[in-house]
Amino acid sequence: MKAGFISLGCAKNLVDTEVMLGIMREHGIDITNEPAEADILIVNTCAFIESAKEESITTVLGMADYKESGRCRSLIVAGCLGQRYGQQLLDEIPEANAIIGTGAWSRIMEVIEETLKGRRLLISGKDDTIYDAKTPRLRTTPNYTAYVKIAEGCDHRCAFCAIPLIRGSFRSRVMEDVVAEAEHLAAQGVRELVLIAQDSANYGLDLYEKPMLPALLRALTKIKDIAWIRVLYSYPKYFSDELIEVFATEPKVVKYVDLPLQHAHDAVLRSMNRPDTREGVEKLIKRLRERIPGVAIRSTFIVGFPGETDTHYQALRSFVEAQRFDKVGIFTYSEEEDTPAAKMAQKVPEEVMQERYHDLMSLQSKISEEINVSLEGKEVDVLIEGRDEEQEGISIGRSYREAPEVDGQIYIESDTESRVGDIARVRLLQGFTYDIVGEKVH
Repeated sequence: MKAGFISLGCAKNLVDTEVMLGIMREHGIDITNEPAEADILIVNTCAFIESAKEESITTVLGMADYKESGRCRSLIVAGCLGQRYGQQLLDEIPEANAIIGTGAWSRIMEVIEETLKGRRLLISGKDDTIYDAKTPRLRTTPNYTAYVKIAEGCDHRCAFCAIPLIRGSFRSRVMEDVVAEAEHLAAQGVRELVLIAQDSANYGLDLYEKPMLPALLRALTKIKDIAWIRVLYSYPKYFSDELIEVFATEPKVVKYVDLPLQHAHDAVLRSMNRPDTREGVEKLIKRLRERIPGVAIRSTFIVGFPGETDTHYQALRSFVEAQRFDKVGIFTYSEEEDTPAAKMAQKVPEEVMQERYHDLMSLQSKISEEINVSLEGKEVDVLIEGRDEEQEGISIGRSYREAPEVDGQIYIESDTESRVGDIARVRLLQGFTYDIVGEKVH
């Protein structure tokens, strides 16, 4: 029996995929990358914004073709789309044998067995399950890096976001369990741990009555074979002085802060139901840069939120221009049903959103290039990830400044010696908008 898997959306979704793959492998199911060879096809979907939903539906319908042209006997739609639109999907996609939500990963074998008997299933709704260190997991990332989900769900109620409706309330994993998983990953050869949650800085508040990310990071730094610990998605509210101190003083904690801010005008932030203010965020960024020399700061912003005037947008633009973030992701507002923002008046026209999006992207591209040019001549450690397909003598990797899959890469000229997973010392020679060219320091 063979299964094919497509995982869409964020790294948190990817961990759910890896857990389901691990459970299936333990039950003797082979995993294939060829959909035409699969008896079972599973699409782990994303429903974060409209474009992600469209990609998910298109992918599911594409996989449905293998019921005719391949061996597929069971097509399973899993994840966020299944959680949010379960019955609707079951009604509208007759090719799907099962629709399962985000908490149903632990029941994947039951779902496979029942669908192969000819039953159609719907499993969604509230489920507080979260995987632990003992849960089987088949990693799909390169052997040197792994995502570790330290918490599930979200307690923030941002007006634009459907994540709490899909994934439920914030619930942390016990610290000892996260450390046990990290030790197991290190024994498998992992060098870089990437900690993920909807708000990593909030980790532990539900279990320990105070945020415990600083304590978790200190415990993880004690694992001998782990070289880098990267933290993604930390909201400003819980980015405490104690957490800043850990970033500043623990060599294994990479100096990369992912701070999703979404906007910079106080009126829009209030409308978004964000607890931040521009002044508060500016003070935090100043503290980060003063106390963590060389810190790389990434953020995300939304343009076109309902009620965003040109004055509001110009305030956001001036903020981005002044703060000079190392990396920025920009989204146009996506209306999600059942969220407070969906009921708001004063919708921003699509063409205005696009104009603001391209204007802000253009500004940030210029800033990113200037920052990368300013790094020329500096030396950094680079985690080697592969080779240039066209030029064998060029290796490719990332420094502490680049998160996997979302940021640029470093191209190392005349490097035939480095192997994938090595950490090499590199002198940066030429900076571009996203990527940097360097040479190995011998």
